[in-house]
Amino acid sequence: MRPVYPVATLTLAMLLSACGGEADNPQARGPDPKMPEPQRSLLPSMKIAEPAAWGDQKPTVPDGFSITAIATDLKIPRQTLVLPNGDILVAEGRGGNAAKLKPKDVIASYIKAQGNTKVKGGNRLTLLRDADGDGKYELQTVFAESLNAPYGLAYSDGKIYVANQDALVRFDYAEGQTKADGAPTTVTQLPSAINHHWTKSLAISEDGNSLYVGIGSNSNVTERGMEVEVDRAMVWQIDAQTGAHKPYATGLRNPTALKIQPGTGTLWAVVNERDELGPDLVPDYLTSVREGAFYGWPYSYWGQNVDTRAQPQDPKKVASAIKPDYSLGSHVAALGVDFSTAAMGEKFAEGVFVGEHGSWNRDNPVGYKVIFVPFSNGQAAGDPVDFATGFRGSDGKTRGRPVGVTVDPRGALIIADDLSNTIWRVTRNQ
Repeated sequence: MRPVYPVATLTLAMLLSACGGEADNPQARGPDPKMPEPQRSLLPSMKIAEPAAWGDQKPTVPDGFSITAIATDLKIPRQTLVLPNGDILVAEGRGGNAAKLKPKDVIASYIKAQGNTKVKGGNRLTLLRDADGDGKYELQTVFAESLNAPYGLAYSDGKIYVANQDALVRFDYAEGQTKADGAPTTVTQLPSAINHHWTKSLAISEDGNSLYVGIGSNSNVTERGMEVEVDRAMVWQIDAQTGAHKPYATGLRNPTALKIQPGTGTLWAVVNERDELGPDLVPDYLTSVREGAFYGWPYSYWGQNVDTRAQPQDPKKVASAIKPDYSLGSHVAALGVDFSTAAMGEKFAEGVFVGEHGSWNRDNPVGYKVIFVPFSNGQAAGDPVDFATGFRGSDGKTRGRPVGVTVDPRGALIIADDLSNTIWRVTRNQ
């Protein structure tokens, strides 16, 4: 592969930015968004994050809340986990090894990379501890290293589970432990060939018996062929003891974060949908994940809207596709989800927080924030509420990009920011 030269990069960047033209209308969100007509062009519109340091700035949170950086200088923090004693584990890393298929993919990938951190991924877990409860995490230490692009995290009954890009592994854990005793035990191997979407999200059932792993597709819409999509674009259910696994739900292009709804045992996910159908297609979404359900990818989207690019077509699969529960808007790149608790205050007591990493293929960027989706009677209901904003400033500069969000039962929201390599903690003012 020949290198991408600056002149070629600049030329394509100009072409890409000229291919937009979308209106400034807010994107459709909620349980019943309207699907516009697909827009196809030689190249998608692109507007890449322009990184800048936070300096003396920080994200904006609602009145009555404060936000503090509790860890900095990390190595690409992705997801976090609050342990029973209040310690926080941070999964750090970057994965993926998919070859680019077309010249435009090579150059577009180069351009997109300009909006990401230049730090090398840590391939490790870092532990943060606030021993005296004053909100300052005075201990920042490596809990485990030499992992393979760790992403999803879960805990149950003295076991810490980690979804690497190639395997689900576990560590034995004793409360207060600050370093793993040794290498982890492999629960089961995960699909890792190509790894176009490398992140493996993770959740665990309330009884600790079942693990759920989200496995993204190996393409945008099968351009590499269906043979590389075996066991992809789905959620696996895995027996925590034996590692035996089966498809739990399919047709989810890239389920980037999973969470069990407290009290109901229902699995929920945020999913990143396909590209190159225009700035307002296809909506990324939040949904309960029904066992045995098919969610459309690659043949259709948002139920039975056919994607003619997927070949060969499969009308029977399209007919079986179900709609997700709640649209987050197209290209917001949701990468984190967690259920709130009463400790977050009355307005934010019932619902989920969603970390939106931010778009790359819209002239008018979307995402780059943490939102709150209110729930009623156990279901997503009402308009989303901005909770942490300012990651992309009014000056057009991007100082942070949210990934994982974790609710601390004591009353805090933990946000992983993989651009500034920071962990933020949002608390209610007393």
